[in-house]
Amino acid sequence: MARESSAPRGVPAPAGTARGPADRVVGDRVVGDRVVGNRILTVPNLLSLLRLAGVPLFLWLLIGPRADGWALVVLMVGGATDWLDGKLARLLDQYSTFGAMLDPAVDRLYILAALVALGVRDVVPWWAVAVLVARDLVLAACLPVLRARGFAPFQVVYLGKAATFLLLYAFPLLLLGVGDSPVAALARPLGYAFAVWGTGLYLYSGLVYLAQFVRALRGGGGAARSDAGGGAARSDAGGGAARPGGDG
Repeated sequence: MARESSAPRGVPAPAGTARGPADRVVGDRVVGDRVVGNRILTVPNLLSLLRLAGVPLFLWLLIGPRADGWALVVLMVGGATDWLDGKLARLLDQYSTFGAMLDPAVDRLYILAALVALGVRDVVPWWAVAVLVARDLVLAACLPVLRARGFAPFQVVYLGKAATFLLLYAFPLLLLGVGDSPVAALARPLGYAFAVWGTGLYLYSGLVYLAQFVRALRGGGGAARSDAGGGAARSDAGGGAARPGGDG
């Protein structure tokens, strides 16, 4: 967990700040060897906003006309833009605090929309919907506390990204598994397999983020703090560079 640090635009980082070859202060903070700016209108952020606009369409297609094929197309386009915005952020050096928060939030909204639709259509039980939604609500409640104490959002863990990947593949497979066709017979066990593994990893990654939260509040356990002069965040425990973001 990295404490946020700020520097005026164009002002060099304070003396003693660890700097990598790619470090330069052009935004509001430097984390490791990555500049994280306060820009909003960037190409990756515009792609994330496009993906966000697809969430209500995705939900309507599933519970309105039940056009599962078109809903799958929206989900695939969303997945493609999710991959593309990350690539473009690296290629164009357009990392931003807004993007680090928006990207995982859109992932959560797609999962929430799919869960609600599957619950309404009696494909998954409502208790399972409640468990997954409760995980996100608990983590969301932690964010204002972290912000008030000067910490960035949760550091991304790849288990969270893997869980999101599994769940977003499980939902269309579960929809295909409805019915008695040969395709349904094949899709149903695959959908449940993805759903079980995805749910397990989703809940486990939630525990990992809660552990980050507890370590940050205790002020130890590898939490990264800023230099006294407000420079780049660095790991007190000597670990890798901390980076902002949410779970994927």
